[in-house]
Amino acid sequence: MTNVNDIDVDELGTMLEAVEDDPDLASFTFSAETEWTGGFESETRIANFEQAGETVESEEFTIVGDEPEELFGDRAGPNAVELLLAAIGSCLSVTYAGHAATKGIEIDDMRFEFEGDIDLRGFFGMSDEVRAGYEEIRCTTYVESDADEEELRALHEEVTETSPLYDNVTDTVELDFDLQFE
Repeated sequence: MTNVNDIDVDELGTMLEAVEDDPDLASFTFSAETEWTGGFESETRIANFEQAGETVESEEFTIVGDEPEELFGDRAGPNAVELLLAAIGSCLSVTYAGHAATKGIEIDDMRFEFEGDIDLRGFFGMSDEVRAGYEEIRCTTYVESDADEEELRALHEEVTETSPLYDNVTDTVELDFDLQFE
């Protein structure tokens, strides 16, 4: 077994070969169910997912979302825009670790620091000139590795080309709503 960045590279290679032979194996459908629990608080449950049309049983996770007191919440959890930053960081971590492992690049330490600017006039519909979401997200990536700077820059470029959440926040993704009244 070859292990790089706590990833079994042999097993990863076997999976990549299987996907090459059967592209349907690369097809995943993830889902989440969010329920409003009062005030500005909600709970999101995430569990099973589908791969190649088959349900994969998974542990259930619950994520509590809320607003800080300054935005009339109880701060029972991070708010949605903070969760977005966390999701991007998680996705970048996976993408860096996986792509580095396939290249034999050992990562000793890695972290991402995010900041995002929001003007709530967009959220409250007070200005057509202000967007409702982040105006800008800034990320500083810290990577400690024995790889040289050129290898790490090439890895970074590959990561920004292949990270699903980087793609989702830098390129429009269709969001199809089905509104149901009960």
